[in-house]
Amino acid sequence: MDIESYFQQPVFGLDRSLKNPEFNTFLNNLNGHHYDCCAEYRAIVDGLQYPVHASEIQSQLYLPVNIFKTLDLVSVPEEDVFKVMTSSGTSGGPRSKIYVDKGTARNQTKVLTKITNDFIGKKRLPMLVIDAEKTVIDRHHFTARTAAIKGFSMFGKKIEYALNEDMSLNFERIDKFFQQYGDEPLLIFGFTSLVYEDFVQALKVVGKRYSITQGIVVHGGGWKKLQDRAVDNITFKAAINSILGISRVHNYYGMIEQTGSIFFECERGYFHCSIFSHMITRRADFSLCDVGERGLIQLFSLLPGSYPGHSLLTEDIGSTMGEDDCSCGRHGVYFSVHGRAANAEIRGCSDSRR
Repeated sequence: MDIESYFQQPVFGLDRSLKNPEFNTFLNNLNGHHYDCCAEYRAIVDGLQYPVHASEIQSQLYLPVNIFKTLDLVSVPEEDVFKVMTSSGTSGGPRSKIYVDKGTARNQTKVLTKITNDFIGKKRLPMLVIDAEKTVIDRHHFTARTAAIKGFSMFGKKIEYALNEDMSLNFERIDKFFQQYGDEPLLIFGFTSLVYEDFVQALKVVGKRYSITQGIVVHGGGWKKLQDRAVDNITFKAAINSILGISRVHNYYGMIEQTGSIFFECERGYFHCSIFSHMITRRADFSLCDVGERGLIQLFSLLPGSYPGHSLLTEDIGSTMGEDDCSCGRHGVYFSVHGRAANAEIRGCSDSRR
């Protein structure tokens, strides 16, 4: 379970011949750890009569991501649990509960830092969060939204919140922030629907525009609401450029069940697996998809040590587009995400706004 050697490697620097065999060995180590330490996981493995060790990544046992809504899956003693992260849920429905110890939290932070630094640089930037400050006040209740803001705040300084508690624009804080930092590199972060509807479109309604040409926007989650309104990635980026003058916009894909193992959108428009993660797609019969074929996304992560979340079948539809040969220069699997599977539960982990 020691992944310290990975922290010494370039986060997108290993090709498949070097990464994949060792990655599978790490997954097998995680299988054994969770089998020994989590009774519920052991019961699942035994009930399916599935081998604890797989010969290749594609043969690894996977859990459906929604299992964390019905079972408490923990692989460390109760006294070692550092925090419990929850998805936001929908309409009072069940929430995923993820139990994190200090070691797992530390690894999540280190990996998030390595991945984010590769895309936006190592220098901390003035940061405008497109949310209300109340979202992060509770230090013990971590929703996906709270965890994301806290995680990305590591890359910011002079942090300001753009929205009031009722999610309306706080013009005084926004104007002051842009007046102070608008002529230098700065970071704007938020969930996709909040950035578009509560910030960019709200500014457009009142006729406010800024020229923040050195700004970087990082956003993720919340696409379903915008896609229902026929707002795609191109429209989203064009709206940001029109209102803010910003051309550097990075979408990211991830989930609270594998915090830290996020996938950033590269300059060519694809999400990328780091050396700490992997991705494949499966058809409706769970067979493997071909390159470019749409299927259910299965995600792997080396980070979940305190809970068995290292191999999860999601409810999202995606396509693997290649491995090691993206023209952006990064190694690893790169892929596209097309939305939620038909009839899948609307999880809402990043889209619960009030």
